[in-house]
Amino acid sequence: MYELTVSDHVMIAHSLPDPFFGPAQHVHGATFVVHAGFSTTLLTDEQVVLDIGKAITILKEVLSTLNYKNLDDLPQFAGKLTTTEALAAHIHTLISARVRSFFIGTLKVTLEESPVARASYTASVEP
Repeated sequence: MYELTVSDHVMIAHSLPDPFFGPAQHVHGATFVVHAGFSTTLLTDEQVVLDIGKAITILKEVLSTLNYKNLDDLPQFAGKLTTTEALAAHIHTLISARVRSFFIGTLKVTLEESPVARASYTASVEP
């Protein structure tokens, strides 16, 4: 299996309105380091998983839809808890939509909440 991982970061505000989340029920900020790991068994004709520059650009474009935003105000998150896990899945969906025409394999999106905590979502990317 071959893997390429690119990284960036995103700064958001949100709340998690459920007693389960204690003080995080209230609006607070978070900065996530985001890793997008692309895995495949076959390299392209150019002998790469995919173009690194293209992967970096796609991740940056996807994160720009969230960066410096209060997720509570975005329609795509209405009525949803924007946990780290849920955000990883959301970012996965957006990246998958942009790469499925030229990448077939597995995408793992990991959000680092802090140096000691991270959450990921992994699923296949298919045409």
